[in-house]
Amino acid sequence: MASTEVLFSLTGDVRWNSRALKQLRVLRALSLRVTVLTLGSGPADALLIPGVRVHYLPRPPGRGPRFFGSVHRLFGRAAAGYTARVFHASDLYCLGAMRLAARNVGGHLIYDARELYAHVASTVKRPWVRSFWRFVEGRHIKAASHVFTVSDSIAGYLMESYGIDCPTVLHNVPEMQTAVNPAGTLRHRAGVDSGATVILHLGSIQKGRGCFLLLDAMRNVDGAVLVFMGGGPLKAPAMQAAQSYGLTSRVRFVEPVPPDQLLSVTADADLGVTLLENTCLNHRYALPNKLFEYLMAGVPVVASDLKEMRHVINRFNVGMLVNPRDRPELVQVLQDCVHRDFLRSSMRFNTPSVFETYSWSIASKRLKAAYSSLF
Repeated sequence: MASTEVLFSLTGDVRWNSRALKQLRVLRALSLRVTVLTLGSGPADALLIPGVRVHYLPRPPGRGPRFFGSVHRLFGRAAAGYTARVFHASDLYCLGAMRLAARNVGGHLIYDARELYAHVASTVKRPWVRSFWRFVEGRHIKAASHVFTVSDSIAGYLMESYGIDCPTVLHNVPEMQTAVNPAGTLRHRAGVDSGATVILHLGSIQKGRGCFLLLDAMRNVDGAVLVFMGGGPLKAPAMQAAQSYGLTSRVRFVEPVPPDQLLSVTADADLGVTLLENTCLNHRYALPNKLFEYLMAGVPVVASDLKEMRHVINRFNVGMLVNPRDRPELVQVLQDCVHRDFLRSSMRFNTPSVFETYSWSIASKRLKAAYSSLF
């Protein structure tokens, strides 16, 4: 059996996961030896960052509960080859495997509930699927020495639903940078003229994120180019929709960039959008990465009028709120932000104040305290 102090598991590719990378840097600051189990392809026993080794696992086919079953077995077999003091499940899909591995060697279990998994968009109108994920989470979450999550609302829901202590909130905030200088590459990569206002959509193009509502609204928003930076299961249909709407000259699709380049590229934009639709509890309680990534880059935001995002936008006056399903409202808000330079400038000026309250330095102290209590 291989020995490590922390076995950190993630159902995804850790190299593209900014939340996981930030946490791993904190663990290294504690001088802990860390091994990561992650889906992806790479050399065996690769070095991710100094002191953090990665074991890549092939991504199983399928989706939903079938995919979960494959992931559970895959991570379970891999984790069985390690002894560790802490087994860190960075999402629900590997939680059961990490609990079993921790129990087998007497280690501690940590769970990062980065979503409200029983109430994500894919469970809408699928009560049996919702019940399945709720059963899986409820079965294992009480065994965790510490539970982390991303917003106060999700923390409260987990505490009440499962009868656990209130989880520790680690907001999805980038590591602080005193000045983010635009890289000057976004317009070049997207082929956008210097005079056009750039509206940026970061992240995956998928169900419930308002991507098609945004495309439809862009038919009546002039003077701007919409740039999607990311992949996702609905990227091809979104490209087809842009073409059918006659928007090929005003909508661009570019590939994502590594996390360490994201803020400087994002800073080239004039406006960011995050339009989660009010279709599920996970969206209503969300504080997504992209909201803070826009703001850290000094980019004002048009965001869905949902509880947690409303609190940030209204408190610091860094964006505009909208119901993405109200087409006239969405068009008007986008037009106002595109054509009122002073409005964008005033909101941009306020963005640094967000990070006096929402700070990774604060979150990292909470993470360090949780781990220190186990060592």
